[in-house]
Amino acid sequence: MRVLGVIGGCGRAVAAALIVAGLTGPAWAQEEVVSALKERVRANEAADGALGALAKVYADGGYAPRWVKDGRPTARARALVEALKALDADGLEPEDYEVSSIAGLWSATTAADLARLELMLSRAALMAAADMSAGRVVASALDPNMSPVQRRADHKALAEGALAAADPGAFLASLAPAGRQYPALRKALAEWRERAATTSYSKVPTGGLLKPGMCDPRVPALRKRLSETEANVPPAPAGADPNCYDDGLVAIVKAFQAAHNLSVDGVVGPRATAMLNVPIEAKVQQIIANLERRRWADESPGARYLLINAADYSARFVDEGRVVFRTKVIVGTAKDPTPEITSEMRSFQTNPYWTVPTSIAGEEYLPALRRDPQALSKSGMRIFADWSSDAEIDPATIDWNSVNPRAFPYRIRQEPGAGNALGYIFFPFSNRYGIYIHDTSSRWLFAEGSRNFSHGCIRLENPVDFVEAVFKGAGGVTKARVQAIAGAGQQANFTFPAPVALHVTYQTVFLDDDGKVQFREDVYGRDRKVHAAMRKARPLPRLS
Repeated sequence: MRVLGVIGGCGRAVAAALIVAGLTGPAWAQEEVVSALKERVRANEAADGALGALAKVYADGGYAPRWVKDGRPTARARALVEALKALDADGLEPEDYEVSSIAGLWSATTAADLARLELMLSRAALMAAADMSAGRVVASALDPNMSPVQRRADHKALAEGALAAADPGAFLASLAPAGRQYPALRKALAEWRERAATTSYSKVPTGGLLKPGMCDPRVPALRKRLSETEANVPPAPAGADPNCYDDGLVAIVKAFQAAHNLSVDGVVGPRATAMLNVPIEAKVQQIIANLERRRWADESPGARYLLINAADYSARFVDEGRVVFRTKVIVGTAKDPTPEITSEMRSFQTNPYWTVPTSIAGEEYLPALRRDPQALSKSGMRIFADWSSDAEIDPATIDWNSVNPRAFPYRIRQEPGAGNALGYIFFPFSNRYGIYIHDTSSRWLFAEGSRNFSHGCIRLENPVDFVEAVFKGAGGVTKARVQAIAGAGQQANFTFPAPVALHVTYQTVFLDDDGKVQFREDVYGRDRKVHAAMRKARPLPRLS
């Protein structure tokens, strides 16, 4: 309660004791804080969704403060601020939750300021909970080719949980993605930040191929560079020429190549040199972007799903929690990137036609037609008058020089066969990009380390093995039967015994099956976009 009136003489000592005891002065009566909080909540509830959700929770609780008591922040409030600061370990920015502004109000002495502090703490807790449970940024707003099904934050449920949690830090931690990937990336972030802070960084000079056994002045620089970030790098053998590329160093290079999806041959070429010269800080940023991606991901991918990681050029089929099929994939170039999507696969076809997209027809095939009108006929392609007609035209009768490549009017279709761009197997699925999964006639490309060669579609190295894993013999669909049908040139459609969820992702940092953190090249530049978006200050409505 407040003590009114003038206290003189020894009465000042009594007043001081009362202040210390929390009964007067800055220790406003709780009902005054409640009244001020009610007014402030109502004044701000329409500002955004978070404040609206908080308004409902406060109203349900009679506007009782959750972080302020007896005129000062509680121990829970202090624990919340520490938890907000600790979100740096998750790659999140504590200032996104106004920790400095909260600190400025920490010693508030009026009911109005205490109410403001209370609401700021609640908003910070809710925003942090939303970021941990669904991600800091909206993927689709960053790049039109990033449209995964991103988790959505339930602001009402999160507000109730955050305001009721006995341990705010434990509550926020409980919202992190389940599984082994997220904590592994979190640990990697701490390790690479430590390296960035304590390790000098050097580069490997560019040059020709550096092969095992060669002697080259770049070898000492290679050894030094690897020793800065890799474990157990051996010194040059005693008495040996330090410029010679010895077996011990070759082993370390091979381990580096394996961790970065390079050809594991010990040969240091342009790509290996480029990966070696990626700055440590760039890897820190890459890990932060991938932590954010994990927060986007749906934790219920489905009972049966095909997960394709475009950054790793790999796919795996998971059936009831078990990985039953793995394969290499070929994905889009940097110019025609494979999008991130979530869809569903229901069927496949043998010996498909390939209808050439208008963009490819204008950019790639029109120049060939201008040189030789019969060029496409030699590849089993037929040209039709338009996209709605089956009237075939003779390419020799067209003045191809007058055709606009940006408005190619004809439909080009490749007939089934060994040279068909889709190969023998085709998997359609619904998406707004017009891409699909298929076999390929260019099978030698699977031997490459970086397999971004397509126009965005996804090519499977072993499509018939995938079919076998999906059907498990159901309906008499076996690998042998499909191969026989495809080999005979027959066109057939097969419906899966149950739909298969499809997740096309872009994970450039991840934990492999052996528990090692793997890095992949950010070929599409999406990590840079994610990191830049996360570092932009989040505009929050100013509390009135």
